[in-house]
Amino acid sequence: MIDPDDPPAVQVAKQAKIIDALIRRASRQKDVGPSAYRAFQSAIDLQQKVAAQTLELESARLERERTRRTLAEALASMEEGLALFSDGSLNICNGLFKGLLPDISEQIKPGLQLAEYFSLMQNSTHLVSTDRQLPNVQWALENGGTAGSVVSLVAEVSRDRWYQMSAQQTSPENTVLLLTEITALVRNNRREKEHLIDRQADYLQAVFQNMTAGVCTFSASGEVMMQNGRFREILGVPLTVVQPGTSLKELLEFMRVRALIADDAWLRVDGWRDELRKNGSLTTRVSHGVDRVLDVQANALPDGGFLVELKDVTLETRSTELLENRVMERTAELTRANASLTEQYDEKARVEEELRVAKERAEAAVSSKTRFLAAASHDLLQPINAAKLLISSLEETTRETRFRPIVKRLEGAFASAEYLLHSLLDISRLESADPDAVTATDVSLKPLMEGVRADQALLAAQKFVALDVVPCSLIVRSDPVYLWRSIQNLVVNAIQYTDTGGRVLLGCRRKGARVVLEVWDTGIGIAAKDQSRIFDEFTRADNVPIGSGVGLGLSVVDRACRLLDHRLQVRSKPGHGSVFSIEMDVVDATTASPAPQGPVEDRFTGSLEYIILVIENDVDVLYGATQRLELWGASVLPARSTREAMQHIADMGMAPDIILADYQLDGGETGVEATQAVRTATGTQVPAILITADRSEMVRRLGVDNDMSILTKPADLTRLRPLIDWKIRVGG
Repeated sequence: MIDPDDPPAVQVAKQAKIIDALIRRASRQKDVGPSAYRAFQSAIDLQQKVAAQTLELESARLERERTRRTLAEALASMEEGLALFSDGSLNICNGLFKGLLPDISEQIKPGLQLAEYFSLMQNSTHLVSTDRQLPNVQWALENGGTAGSVVSLVAEVSRDRWYQMSAQQTSPENTVLLLTEITALVRNNRREKEHLIDRQADYLQAVFQNMTAGVCTFSASGEVMMQNGRFREILGVPLTVVQPGTSLKELLEFMRVRALIADDAWLRVDGWRDELRKNGSLTTRVSHGVDRVLDVQANALPDGGFLVELKDVTLETRSTELLENRVMERTAELTRANASLTEQYDEKARVEEELRVAKERAEAAVSSKTRFLAAASHDLLQPINAAKLLISSLEETTRETRFRPIVKRLEGAFASAEYLLHSLLDISRLESADPDAVTATDVSLKPLMEGVRADQALLAAQKFVALDVVPCSLIVRSDPVYLWRSIQNLVVNAIQYTDTGGRVLLGCRRKGARVVLEVWDTGIGIAAKDQSRIFDEFTRADNVPIGSGVGLGLSVVDRACRLLDHRLQVRSKPGHGSVFSIEMDVVDATTASPAPQGPVEDRFTGSLEYIILVIENDVDVLYGATQRLELWGASVLPARSTREAMQHIADMGMAPDIILADYQLDGGETGVEATQAVRTATGTQVPAILITADRSEMVRRLGVDNDMSILTKPADLTRLRPLIDWKIRVGG
């Protein structure tokens, strides 16, 4: 009968009604039975409970009133205006909030709707301005999302007072408005802004007054606004004539009367103003007074006015006129002189033409030489390779004859010519503009150093010089071909200039992120005055014996190191030896460009009892290679093309033991393609060696990718013989 969710007052009223009904029922009965007594007793208990709840409700009401008074007192003591709106209507506010706008303060009372308050505030005569529309604040509160969102605005009220209103939803039902006075802050900011503006104006005025050019600004109606002293000085007018407010017409009239400008100046100014309105700026030069010239620069201003800048260019103009007069006089003199030199001119023109032709021929010859040396490597090295093979065969067949010394001298002379040609080709390639002259890759030093030792061991033994190499396993960033050539040249020089019984040492020193490769010798040494010039072409130190070379090896090393960004140095003392070093970057690489494939120390000199397919388009080279290989005991199948090689395979019915192929064949064929054709036809991965004059990275990579060792032409026969044996024995 009594809903526990009803308010206490409603429950009390219902209980009173129940008690009255029970009492009336009991009085109507003639006798008081047990049921009636129980009902009466229940009514008495219920009345006692009602009295207790009534007492609790009264206590809660008094506590709420006391809390409300405390809240009101706290709000009244705040220095900020505060109002609490519950379910959209005003619950409580303090006096500062209520008295912010006096003309609406009487209407701010409990129950006032939030929307009504914003409407009253917007229509108040004491509200001067806000930085945002009040309806926008209300909309932001209604659509602000979760509780806790804050919306702020700045309001200016009468008597130059400023407040910041912050509206925050503390819960879905409650909204708090907080008014914080920021008048002092606004006024302080205003004073600082005005101070900065004043200082900026003073600064601009100081700059304006100290400009070397005369400057004056005019309003849209043509009246003077501001000018500097230089403007008055250039025009020659007093300060009273260019006071602010003076019209341009008055200024021009003053100057016209005193003959400072021409009589038609006003018409010219009208034309200038039309051009200024059309283009935004104009530049002109005018006469001023009797003998002065001014440059006038005018620029339109945003407000429709314009700024005029004057520069006195009288001295410049006079200098120009004087120079022009001198030029005219000099031109006349030259014209007269030219008349007397007419006969000599034809002779001079003829001589100049001859010199030009000679110069063009010389430049063409130099260019042709460079292009020839850079592009003709293959054609130059082919006959050298053929001659080397034939001389080797001749040396072998005359070993026990009286021609042996002659052949040895021929071999030595040819080796010198070969070394010179290699050096010239290296220099030409390094001097060319070819971006592929050097190709930096990750290179392991160990195989290069061991390869140089193997190649130069015989030369060192012939001179009775100890050649020691301490291998280094580091990997550097360099070009494998030219780094190998550089190391080889340094070692060859060291052996050549070290006397019998001396020593040459090749090794490396780690230097942080770099490595220094060094070649030490106990040779004749180099004087300090020669150490800076020994890297030039055809240059040798003064203490070098005649016939010790032409001085190209170190030049090749120097050029290669500069292109590869390696640091090349020399330390030497005459009579004690030299140290040449190449400093390079060390790289952390797991793979490096391989050195030429093959044995490093192997000096195999036995018989090559193998079937060798030689693919070479040059007849002389093919003949020389065949003779040399047959002297070594091999059975040779000579072929000038892929077609002839395939014919040998078809006739023999089996794969050869190894293929020696030139890279560049006739008809655009390559030795790589010919080798692949033989391997495909025989179904065998035939071991192969690519012998080529092309030292490019592309060819080297082709050899690696196709499992072909590489020898450069002219082929080093001391390496070719053990390489053939090694390739066949290891199976490729």
